[in-house]
Amino acid sequence: MSNELTREELDSQLTKLIREVDEQRRRLDAVLRIACELGCIIKVKDLVKQALNTTLDVVEADAGSILLFNPDKNKLVFEYVVGPKENELTGMELDPNQGLAGATYMTGNTSVYDDVSREQTHLKSVGENIGYVTVSMVTVALKSPDRTPIGSMQILNKRSGGFSENDVKLIEIMAAQIAVAIETAKLNEQARLAMVIRFIGDISHDIKNMVTPAMSGADTLKIIADDCYARLESCINGTGTCDPQVMEMAESMCELRDIYPEMIEMITESCEAVQQRMAEISAAVKGIVSKPNFEHTDVLSIAKRVVGMLAAHGQKKGVTVSLESDCDEPKAVIDPKQIYNAMYNLIFNAIDACSDGASVTLHIHCTPDGEFPNGNCLVIECRDTGPGMPEHVRTKLFTDQAISTKPMGTGLGTRIIKNVVDAHDGLIELDSEEGKGTSIRCTIPVNRASSVH
Repeated sequence: MSNELTREELDSQLTKLIREVDEQRRRLDAVLRIACELGCIIKVKDLVKQALNTTLDVVEADAGSILLFNPDKNKLVFEYVVGPKENELTGMELDPNQGLAGATYMTGNTSVYDDVSREQTHLKSVGENIGYVTVSMVTVALKSPDRTPIGSMQILNKRSGGFSENDVKLIEIMAAQIAVAIETAKLNEQARLAMVIRFIGDISHDIKNMVTPAMSGADTLKIIADDCYARLESCINGTGTCDPQVMEMAESMCELRDIYPEMIEMITESCEAVQQRMAEISAAVKGIVSKPNFEHTDVLSIAKRVVGMLAAHGQKKGVTVSLESDCDEPKAVIDPKQIYNAMYNLIFNAIDACSDGASVTLHIHCTPDGEFPNGNCLVIECRDTGPGMPEHVRTKLFTDQAISTKPMGTGLGTRIIKNVVDAHDGLIELDSEEGKGTSIRCTIPVNRASSVH
């Protein structure tokens, strides 16, 4: 029996080899493409989304997700999701020992299933909760360059057949590149933050040098003015007469005598406020929250000061700034300076987001009775009729991954707001719809002794 192949068999094998070579070339091209893209994309979200999309395209899968371990929460979080249920799944949290993602994160071992429903480790409730059926799945570990696990990557539902060995190898290569890119982006962010902190430190030092002469000058002016008026008083009392010139001079200086202590106090307070503000900004950038100084305070008086100060800023942009309150004297046990800063940033950010003809309203509501958060609460709500927020900004707004929509923006204002609310053991709620505006509600306990939530 001859072992020689017929012409038809040779042609068939040659065709198969050409097809396999083309397939490998396509996959290598995909790896090269994503490697180039990972090197030029700066925003982590854009980077990971592009990498996931490319991976799904090459292996012909339906959905993909990146779960990263959050040490503060001790949770695996669905940080990046691509597919039909990405809105529902993004932000969902799992315990590190839950599901195939948790198992892969803990062990570092890749898992491949053509029918994942038969695997006991598979967490079926995730798909059931969002109405998505997973059939086939590849789960690979994400590791930093020093091999420390940082999360898991899952690719779901290959459109035809099961995941091949080449598919799995490609997914592992892509996962390795994504992990390195995420870690590199984190290092870049840390370096940028360190530079900002140093820059703010320099500014803080310069501001201190600038305001110190003003504060010293104000103190000196008060001493001189007090002495001058004391001598004038002594002169008037010493004459025992109503000397017309002396009385005329006393009357002409009467108005100045009434207002100069208040003016000097304003100068001193303003200088101190600038220094305090710089210290708070520096602390917010570093993630440090200063210990609150709680006082029983009239919140409406603070709101009036903030709205009065920012109304002119809004007017320049054609934005109306107003204040509403459900009660005449809402009082709460708060840190007045921190609440002032929170209100200021709420309104300032809202004004900046709005355009000509829009409005910004600060609403104050107080419910002293009951239990927090439905009772025993002070609600500070800032509403605007601006453009609203896109989803990728809204979902990250009060997190460490907050995205600024302003050129060169840092998201510092929202970080300050979150720090203040956290320091008061409060809650933040956000409603925003593109084209309809934004509402941010900060709810804090009125009486701290009975605040439980």
